[in-house]
Amino acid sequence: MSLNLKANIKNPDDFYQKLIDAQRDLSEDEIQLMNAKLILVLANHIGEAGVLDQALEVASEQ
Repeated sequence: MSLNLKANIKNPDDFYQKLIDAQRDLSEDEIQLMNAKLILVLANHIGEAGVLDQALEVASEQ
């Protein structure tokens, strides 16, 4: 399996709004912690080292 970089969220605006709402009353440190937890949960769901390596490369590009 390779990393899918095409739009793949059915309602991306709805997801973005839920993410913003979940972080609304959090401090910056709490937001950072929540984001780290979310990344680890999603990485565990993906589970494939090759896909995760590709994602790290894409996310690290400047």
